[in-house]
Amino acid sequence: MVTDVRLPAWNHGPTRTAVLDFVDAADALPVESRVAVFDNDGTLWCEKPNYPQLMFMLDELRRAAASDPTLAERLEYRVLLDNDVHAQAEIGLERIAFALIELCSGIGPEEFGDRVAAFFARHRHQERGVSYLDLRYQPMLELIDELRAHDFDVFIVTGGGAEFVRSISQMFYGVTPDHVVGSLVGYEFTRDSKGRPTLLRTTELFGEVNEGAPKVANIQLQLGRRPIFAAGNSPGDAEMLEYALATGTPSMALLVNHDDAEREYAYAGRAGSFETDAPFEETASSLGITVASMRSDWATIFPVGPI
Repeated sequence: MVTDVRLPAWNHGPTRTAVLDFVDAADALPVESRVAVFDNDGTLWCEKPNYPQLMFMLDELRRAAASDPTLAERLEYRVLLDNDVHAQAEIGLERIAFALIELCSGIGPEEFGDRVAAFFARHRHQERGVSYLDLRYQPMLELIDELRAHDFDVFIVTGGGAEFVRSISQMFYGVTPDHVVGSLVGYEFTRDSKGRPTLLRTTELFGEVNEGAPKVANIQLQLGRRPIFAAGNSPGDAEMLEYALATGTPSMALLVNHDDAEREYAYAGRAGSFETDAPFEETASSLGITVASMRSDWATIFPVGPI
């Protein structure tokens, strides 16, 4: 009897079997139909105790406030610099997020990308003390490789900033920037002091936050191809997961359940831009979504093992 050695970071069981059965069944489909989409935060890398993008923006704020102390007088910035969680909750995530967007307004996409790369080069996870590269999920990296081995095109569809994820998607996941769909900040076309055309970031959000139904709309608007595989971890991914399942062909939706407090964190997935009544993990199976338990289905979580 030949043992299937694929997906070694996954424990043998129904979830791993379902994943491999889907991948094998997709071989019967035209190559152009083999489209896979992955959420990023909490699906491909660790999002706790804070989103990596939030940590980047806090780093930008601290650096800006060191040069201009008057920034600390603004309420949205002060509650962040003081780590006043209660005041942050009163102000609201949306107001704080837009204030943080202003920190990078007026710079070009290249400079923004350089700032993101520099952040990841010098910063470590605040609780585990390791590079963010070491906090990617090994089972999902293997799954991406397995899908590519079966001629899938792999895309990241995230609620995070598109430009932020595009800056690191190639290094972290082998996903090129044009294969990233995310929340979009607007750009202004202008000319520099030498008359050369350039783009500068604005403070405006282009469209809606890329969560919930907008994820599905943006898949069509930006990719023009319907996925037959989708992976997520929160209610913000629900519509994308259901959309992938409704193709009428071999399809799969995978929900990552964070239920391993010893090796990672244990928590119910939440959307960043809206509230839901019940944990999505409790209703996902009834929708035909395959739930991957970190505790039961993943033999290894991080590339470097438990920390």
